[in-house]
Amino acid sequence: MRKKDIAEYNSIKQKLQNYTIKTLPGIVSAVNLDCFTWQMVDSVKRVKYVTTIRDKNISQICTNPNNNAFDPIKAASYYKSIGNIDEAFWLVFLAIHFGKNKKTKWALVRAVYSGLSNSVKWNWQTVKNNPKAFQQWLHINKDSLKKAGSVGNHRKYISLNALGNSGTGAAVLSYVDWVTSQGGTHQVFFQNLFGAETNAKKKFNIAYKSMSQVRSFGRMGKFDYLTMIGKLQLVDIVPDSVYMVGATGPYSGAKFLFGGNPSRIELNNFLSDLEIHLGLDFGMQVLEDAICNWNKNRSKYVYFGG
Repeated sequence: MRKKDIAEYNSIKQKLQNYTIKTLPGIVSAVNLDCFTWQMVDSVKRVKYVTTIRDKNISQICTNPNNNAFDPIKAASYYKSIGNIDEAFWLVFLAIHFGKNKKTKWALVRAVYSGLSNSVKWNWQTVKNNPKAFQQWLHINKDSLKKAGSVGNHRKYISLNALGNSGTGAAVLSYVDWVTSQGGTHQVFFQNLFGAETNAKKKFNIAYKSMSQVRSFGRMGKFDYLTMIGKLQLVDIVPDSVYMVGATGPYSGAKFLFGGNPSRIELNNFLSDLEIHLGLDFGMQVLEDAICNWNKNRSKYVYFGG
């Protein structure tokens, strides 16, 4: 372990031990506390990975889907840096919709974005101008895309179906409709959506509710997309909740952490208090991610990539 990881571990562990607003029976055991704290450290590092990308000078090469260096998150940061905000949002959408597969990495996103390395590059402008053309292309090339790469673990139920009501075709068409419903650009859309609201957590909640209009984006998809555009500072939002409704791993993990049989609403409130106490950047995402991974093995630390 690196020195700064140990320092982060010690800081989080002390704050957990000093927490008095609510008892945490799930980590009374020393081994459970140790395991949970390390999962928190890993989750903090995952947030910092994105914010570090955001603050670095990114090479343009990562934007080329025909190059092995392609990375949609780095590409989004690059496009933000040169003022192409729409493309940054679009790449985040593709990254979250398909996810990063443990074996094939971003290969599926590359294949879609590059139009299978053929003449059509499915960037935001092209898709926005003719979403039906993208839908038709997807329908024709679905089998080739399946061979090109796989979805990430968080998106394992996502279908490449172009014409159904819940596949990738429906997701893309509904996303375009969502964004263009209040203007033609993402910036205009979010400005109109938030109105006079300036609180970053309240804005997250507004966007979370609004994004229910996007097909195939349930609780996890919405949460991951919105936290990513927040970390990249495409919009000024931070999660106000872990959004327990619809959660599985975070729900059972949080119930064990706090003990008893609290409702999902109560768990949201308990975690809000804990997040304030811990004072971590994107603390709600850190807690959501850490609790979900800790719930897989509460007494023995296991590193989970992603």
